[in-house]
Amino acid sequence: MAGKSLSTTCCIVGGGPAGLMLGYLLARAGIPVVVIEKHRDFLRDFRGDTIHPSTLELMAELGIDDELLRLPHNKVPRVSGQFSTEVLTFADFSRLPVRHPYIAMMPQGDFLNFIAEKARHFQSFTLLMEAEGTDLLTNDGKVVGVTARTPEGPIEIHADVVVAADGRHSVLRESAGFVPDDLGAPMDVLWFRLSRDAGDTDETLGVFGVGRGLIHINRGNYWQCAVIIPKGAAETVRARGLEKFREDVGELVPWARDRLADDLRTWDDVKLLTVRVDRLKQWFRPGLLFIGDAAHAMSPIGGVGINLAIQDAVAASNILWQPLRDKQIETSHLEAVQRRREWPTRATQRLQVAIQNRVIRPILAASSVPKPPLPLRLAARFPFLRRLTARVVGVGIRPEHIQSPDLPPIQLASP
Repeated sequence: MAGKSLSTTCCIVGGGPAGLMLGYLLARAGIPVVVIEKHRDFLRDFRGDTIHPSTLELMAELGIDDELLRLPHNKVPRVSGQFSTEVLTFADFSRLPVRHPYIAMMPQGDFLNFIAEKARHFQSFTLLMEAEGTDLLTNDGKVVGVTARTPEGPIEIHADVVVAADGRHSVLRESAGFVPDDLGAPMDVLWFRLSRDAGDTDETLGVFGVGRGLIHINRGNYWQCAVIIPKGAAETVRARGLEKFREDVGELVPWARDRLADDLRTWDDVKLLTVRVDRLKQWFRPGLLFIGDAAHAMSPIGGVGINLAIQDAVAASNILWQPLRDKQIETSHLEAVQRRREWPTRATQRLQVAIQNRVIRPILAASSVPKPPLPLRLAARFPFLRRLTARVVGVGIRPEHIQSPDLPPIQLASP
């Protein structure tokens, strides 16, 4: 492949939830599409593993939800928080009017492999692994393709439209000179696994103590845990030593004290997520569209990032498939994707920032065990508020639905 080039209708850079979902939907609509992914597989620890009811609804609309849910997963029907000995449930997904009223906890690698396999059924779909997008190809100010680095050498991919879905550290965003607005975050997160015993609770729970919090998510034979720390405090935590970190975790989850030494042997067992909440002012330029984290990085609050990215992909497919098929794609179509998705993104981020500032920040600054914040107390007291919280988190603001069709592929003209 060294020094070679290829042509397609749409080139998608990034094989995450947004990129693969858009590639699948466009290929299903008969559009020739190439997705490039810089890694050799989709297996990474501590990626967003939450598949919300909104995404499960989309899978049902595509007729593949039952098959997806045959993959190993755990169901989270509600989310609660513990303050001292008081446990408050503030989101109850079980009452949502959807086919699958719960969050499915599934390794993101399994989900991405599933979508990639479905997309491969369409002859208009191409997935190139170990192909890292490095720069944009332009002609008279319009993006006409990308360059990529592969083990066999560089390649050029020419396309009518390039979609940048290459994440919060987007190379193409930098190449285009786009800089997101940083909305701020008072926290970072340290992820790790704890083994799960038969006598443990089944419940996904947030536990809040003096100046810190821990969320533990039931993953079957282990707990996926996240310790919330003040922004930029990771090095301070490490400098205090791993034994002190184990003690802090043990204070929050005393039932796990006897397994911490075995489960947290070195700092390699603890992964840092640097939390960012940001958003591009403009998601497009001629020939180029940003979606998912490349357009808007989400806080981990609510675990909504993967689902917002998939909503972007569905909206992009709904808007772009026909002009791509008719070879009449215009910048106005790319702008229409931003118009469709910008308001739900802004509203969701506004809620996340409010929770960060009114709930997380006071907890991190507390000098004693914090009391439950008023919004959580109200949600725990009134069932309709628990359902409202679940709807915002699980279904989202203005959810998308599949409108792109299932069509035979179009034929590209010979070069």
